[in-house]
Amino acid sequence: MGRSMIETIDPVNIQAVLAHQFEDFDLGSRNDCMRPLLGEGIFASDGPVWEHSRALLRPNFVRAQVSDMNNVYEKHVSRLIRKIPVDGSTTIDSATEFLFGKSVDTLLANESNSTANSTSNAFAQDFQISQAGILLRIRLGGLKAFYRDKAFTKATEDSREYCMGIVREALANRDSPKSSSDQSYVFLHELMKQSQDEKMLADQLLNLLLAGRDSTAGLLSILFLTLAKRQDILLKLREEVLPKLDGRKPSFEDLKSMTYLTWCLKETLRVYPIVPINVRVANKNTTLPTGGGPNGNLPLFIPKGQEVMYSSFSIHRLPEVFGEDAEEFRPERWEGLKPGWAYTPFSGGPRICLGQQFAMTEAAYTTVRILQEFDHIESRDPEPFKENVTLTLASQNGTKVALTSSQKQ
Repeated sequence: MGRSMIETIDPVNIQAVLAHQFEDFDLGSRNDCMRPLLGEGIFASDGPVWEHSRALLRPNFVRAQVSDMNNVYEKHVSRLIRKIPVDGSTTIDSATEFLFGKSVDTLLANESNSTANSTSNAFAQDFQISQAGILLRIRLGGLKAFYRDKAFTKATEDSREYCMGIVREALANRDSPKSSSDQSYVFLHELMKQSQDEKMLADQLLNLLLAGRDSTAGLLSILFLTLAKRQDILLKLREEVLPKLDGRKPSFEDLKSMTYLTWCLKETLRVYPIVPINVRVANKNTTLPTGGGPNGNLPLFIPKGQEVMYSSFSIHRLPEVFGEDAEEFRPERWEGLKPGWAYTPFSGGPRICLGQQFAMTEAAYTTVRILQEFDHIESRDPEPFKENVTLTLASQNGTKVALTSSQKQ
């Protein structure tokens, strides 16, 4: 339909687009597609607006907040563990606790002593519907002007209104004695010290929730699906985790010292990157370092307005970087491996993900706690892995595994 695309999987070109020639490329029409839900937040803006968002958010991802195991992770991981025999569903509870100061508590749904309400759980569903609609808008390109979807519009409006309600409540109570005495870290409260603009606060929270929810949910779901099918990897992981902790809950330092756990997480993000495909648009006439000329080894001219797509999914499978077995899930390959720009699970350059340490810490903590609680992880899915790509990558068939504990039987 009149739309052209240049695709590349050369790490040299990726480095140019994301870092060395960062100023030559923008997000293009993606901003318009995402703006109904994300406003002018960090994932839906370029230029000075993006720079302001980045500067606003960066101070809040310091180690002290990310490493707060009990307040940020344990409460919700414990609820997840209680839910596993029932449905084992993924959760956005810890992300909303960290960002909003109050969780949507999806893991308390249907419990007799639950304080969760229908509005909070509707938000989780609305957020998912809105994301699916955004992806369709991106795929449609210029044809998105003809796209109408009442479910998408309502879900997007309801998601933003839910978030705006939390922002208004926080602003109204910011000077109360209870708020001042609360020692737990809340992302929203820190942002309020820099701005009281309701829309701006809601925009930034929704942008970070998108990253905090999908990155960890996808990573954990695929990791446990893999562990269930690869008992050899699961055994090595248990041998590293369990003796080191001897039953106690892991600290941030414990997680950082678990080498094989880190390898497993990195290998999951290599084989199944959370954002498998991305696009940038040239905002001026520019070039890529390679791809031009009769042999493809000369600079390639990129005219203003040209879309450039790069696939982390494919780059992460380059045999010349990761070995001839690059298609195989093998955590041991990370011993001494330094792939550089051939490995970009959290992007790179000035737009590298601010929350990558938060996501990796949450995933590591959840993995360790589940291994401590359950003796066996068994696959209930005989089918090979099948990708489901929306704004992020997930398993098409979900995570069909059974977790059992001899201590609880």
